[in-house]
Amino acid sequence: MDLYVKNNTFWFELENLTRAFFPNEKITVHREFSEIIEPFIYTELGELVTVRVKIGDFFEEQTAEPADDNAKNELITVRLLYRILVRLCGVELPWGLLTGVRPIKLFRSISEKSGGEEARRRFQNDYFVSGEKTELAALTEKNERKIISLSSPESFSLYVGVPFCPSRCSYCSFVMSSVERAEKLMAPYVRLLCEELKVTAQIASDLGLRLESVYFGGGTPTTLSAEQLNEVLGTVNRCFDMSSCREFTVEAGRPDTIDTERLFALKENSVDRISINPQTLSDSVLQAIGRRHTAGQFLDAFALARKCGFGNINTDLIAGLPTDTLSGFKNSLDTVLELGAECVTVHTLCMKRAARLTTEGKSLNREEALLTREMLNYAQTVLTGQGYIPYYLYRQTRMVGNLENVGWSKRGYESLYNVFVMDETHTILGCGSGGVTKLKNQETGFLKRIFNFKYPYEYIDRFEEMLKRKAEIYTFYGSNTVDYSHQ
Repeated sequence: MDLYVKNNTFWFELENLTRAFFPNEKITVHREFSEIIEPFIYTELGELVTVRVKIGDFFEEQTAEPADDNAKNELITVRLLYRILVRLCGVELPWGLLTGVRPIKLFRSISEKSGGEEARRRFQNDYFVSGEKTELAALTEKNERKIISLSSPESFSLYVGVPFCPSRCSYCSFVMSSVERAEKLMAPYVRLLCEELKVTAQIASDLGLRLESVYFGGGTPTTLSAEQLNEVLGTVNRCFDMSSCREFTVEAGRPDTIDTERLFALKENSVDRISINPQTLSDSVLQAIGRRHTAGQFLDAFALARKCGFGNINTDLIAGLPTDTLSGFKNSLDTVLELGAECVTVHTLCMKRAARLTTEGKSLNREEALLTREMLNYAQTVLTGQGYIPYYLYRQTRMVGNLENVGWSKRGYESLYNVFVMDETHTILGCGSGGVTKLKNQETGFLKRIFNFKYPYEYIDRFEEMLKRKAEIYTFYGSNTVDYSHQ
């Protein structure tokens, strides 16, 4: 699919919107061109805002008067393209022309300036968001707001990445290494991760930052042994001021990594929230997506976590997995609810470019998108009926049906970290391979990112180089203290 963009800078939004309608197509953006080749989407900003689409036998052109500023002209152009693509494809998108990761943040921004009713009106009339998704956005924003209010100007959260998994799922594109391939890296990785945590704790202390939440993600942190978990978790507890920490989460995501020793290591180190993620409770679907565990192992792991005293457990499910059915998804959700999980995060399958599903040629079709919508509708109906509330929501490109991921929880069990990170409420200090430190200026809203190396071997081999980047945190906060040395 060729997208021609003349005299405007809106190519990013136009490309993302086009991809929402044509998820299997490679989209090539042309900003400089001498000819237009069919099939094409053509947009131009001149005396008129013009959008033309010629695909097969379909041709349509729409125009509108331009506005007096670029932001309005972007909205006009995207609205024209959306209307044409709806007619071409015969389907409206639940989130309309919105393609961003954080629709709740947009809803909040409008609400704070003009009120909630104006936010609803703009979502539906300006952005063509469905009434159902508009109300979901409004309810999620209301629930998020109470959590965001807990943060203060000096607040921060800590993210710790453990990039190892028992195996790679077919839909996964995260930088991680299977234990079989990377076992020799795990010991040096743990040692250096502890060093980075010590440095980061010292920086937080020097700057007077207040720790609100800790989140261990990955990968699967519980691929580490009980001894290694004790070492890393113990470093966090010894080096950071935990007196203000409201939540300590570890993703024990893969049931096949959970045993009594690991759970005790978590419990003894003050972890109060864990995730055990089946994704589905259909053994045939688990096999199809490359997860080396069974539904039975998930049930056993959940029961063991309860026995070990964990009273806040999240479970992830994915709607739209290959070979899954509506009845299979319903059974997965119903079973998780029978267990009494405090949080249920319902994801939509995302066809990431680097995932095995995509590289092996998996494509999306309208029937799968409609099926996934049914799954999400069922989840919302059942979870709401059982007293769960949506407390955070985000979206990704290449999601089946251009839908969303929603975190649902029983009241009082919402994950603070998930809200803080999605809202970009305050600074996140990231440690470990693939970790990203995101610094926030509370007065201006400006965000600065500091990236760790992605791959475990890079993290190990270039550790000193990476560690020096931490000095940028002092600079950002206007401090003259630059002693980031761990020696």
